[in-house]
Amino acid sequence: MNDRQKELSNYRLQQAEESLTVAKTCLEGEFYKDSINRSYYSVFYAIKAVLALGSVDFKRHKDVVSYFNKEYVATEKFPKTLGRKIGNLKQIREDSDYDDFYVASKEETEEQIKTAESVIRSVKEYLNA
Repeated sequence: MNDRQKELSNYRLQQAEESLTVAKTCLEGEFYKDSINRSYYSVFYAIKAVLALGSVDFKRHKDVVSYFNKEYVATEKFPKTLGRKIGNLKQIREDSDYDDFYVASKEETEEQIKTAESVIRSVKEYLNA
């Protein structure tokens, strides 16, 4: 890993943490759809922080998540339960963002924030190992 990769990884991790902060602020304001969106993006940026240390990068979300699951979850560098939670959050975010009649609950939103916290915590542990 070179300095540029480490710098990019740190930047993406910072984006993840900022998005998580916004998700929590949206939850407090009862903006549940926005909170779910920011929770998802915090996970997306955290995953991209891991990918920054390698030689691949993707622009499309499905490619990022798919590669992460294949190279990091399937090989048990990250727990499989985390992979399932990420997939669930991705689906909920898509439903929330694109389904006009989707109604997000407070409980569901809190669960997605917990997922984001868990992913960020796991990514930090991985990056510091």
